[in-house]
Amino acid sequence: MAKCEICSKDMMFGRHISITRSQVSRRAKRNWKVNVRRVKIVDAKGVTRYAYVCASCLKSGSVTRAVKAPKTAVAEAAAV
Repeated sequence: MAKCEICSKDMMFGRHISITRSQVSRRAKRNWKVNVRRVKIVDAKGVTRYAYVCASCLKSGSVTRAVKAPKTAVAEAAAV
């Protein structure tokens, strides 16, 4: 299972408790998976690379994502 490289968030383990008629009828073990995406980032050294990053780190701005160059700039650079 993938793990966030920024905050080290990983899969969580616990129990799902089934409640029927105001009583606990059973407990089942289960896993909660992290919302991890594989994104292209720019690290502290300025190197562009792929990394597994969770959604909370992406939203908070802990990571700078690599930005693609516009197609017009690529076409102009190739023409020169």
